[in-house]
Amino acid sequence: MDRRQFLALAGLGAGAAALGTAPARAARVATAARIVIIGAGAAGTALANRLVERLDGARITLVDPRREHVYQPGLSLVAAGLKPASYVVSQTAHWLPSGVEWMSDAVEAVDAQAKTVTTRGGETLAYDWLVVAPGLVLDHDAIEGFSLEMVGENGIGALYAGPDYAAKTWAAVERFTRSGGRGLFTRPATEMKCAGAPLKHTFLVDDLARRAGNRGRSEIVYAAQNDTLFGVPIVSEKVRMLFQDRGIETVYSHVLRTVDAGAKRATFTTPNGDVVLDYDYLHVVPPQRAPDFVRRSGLSWADKWTDQGWVEVDQKTLRHLRFPEIFALGDVAGVPKGKTAASVKWQVPVVEDHLVSAIEGREGTQAYDGYTSCPLITRIGRAMLVEFDYRNNLVPSFPGLIAPLEELWISWLMKEIALKATYNAMLRGEA
Repeated sequence: MDRRQFLALAGLGAGAAALGTAPARAARVATAARIVIIGAGAAGTALANRLVERLDGARITLVDPRREHVYQPGLSLVAAGLKPASYVVSQTAHWLPSGVEWMSDAVEAVDAQAKTVTTRGGETLAYDWLVVAPGLVLDHDAIEGFSLEMVGENGIGALYAGPDYAAKTWAAVERFTRSGGRGLFTRPATEMKCAGAPLKHTFLVDDLARRAGNRGRSEIVYAAQNDTLFGVPIVSEKVRMLFQDRGIETVYSHVLRTVDAGAKRATFTTPNGDVVLDYDYLHVVPPQRAPDFVRRSGLSWADKWTDQGWVEVDQKTLRHLRFPEIFALGDVAGVPKGKTAASVKWQVPVVEDHLVSAIEGREGTQAYDGYTSCPLITRIGRAMLVEFDYRNNLVPSFPGLIAPLEELWISWLMKEIALKATYNAMLRGEA
């Protein structure tokens, strides 16, 4: 595809390729239902905006203490020095529609029998319908010897932790690519948001070292948490080939357990016992789990992900299997795929459909098929637009135009430029 074709495609909404195409909007419904949404991230905000347009008379309350909204897909760009930290930060209030009450507090507990939500500040909210969308917890304390105060110093990076830490990660990356040495890149054994992000960071640091003329003085090592590089087999094999071509070493079934920042040593748990590796740069991606209130409230799966606490929902409707008044959205939902912004865009209309249908006393019809999109950056200016579903099928939005396993500049532009505009439209309930 040449640049003229790209501009034509952009006119047709090419940015949506990275997040899929939303279903058409339905008619408004009169109701006095009390709806509580936990979380003002991408999922909660997008749903709140859509429900305001769908419902007349509903009391919609959104509970979240965060004053700032973070565009998380941009953190990889900040950590590579391609965007400033401010690029990913906006004000939560900016995205919230009139007609929604925002309670700036954290949730302490949900009583699914009494249908109430209790906040840390002592408020109790009664609901008819509850949507659980608080995101997830980055469990940095699970890594012995590590704390966020280390990020940016002693060769340690942690881009997931937020805009400021992504910027500090870039400071550590810049020093590493300038001086060389061994770079270790990790990912946790738990489910995680955007599983492609650790791979993107590895590819970008490799490319930055080449551009600095120091790749020959650098050893890049990716520590996979199991025996694959990506959950979709065909994508995993493509990444393996790219790593091999670029001299990126992979060690499998290595899970980061301990960091000794003073000695610059990382200890990994492996099937054959602990392994200690020296580093000059270490990228830490911590274990990830549901917020504590989810497990305390009895909303989690009892027979899977028991160490992580994801909400027990039907994978097609995202409706709780034991409490039909409750839905889950985004990172916290206990489904096999779906911890990306692209997934949220497809999940939100499904929850909207089933929630509004239930208010009307009928069954919803829409289903979430596990759609997940990962614009997988492989170097500055090139990316693969990987889209897949629950069954690990590749489901490209532009078959014949954008090959999902080719490194293309158009896929890079979607990540760098088009994706944020589409994301913002999603927040407003417009995409």
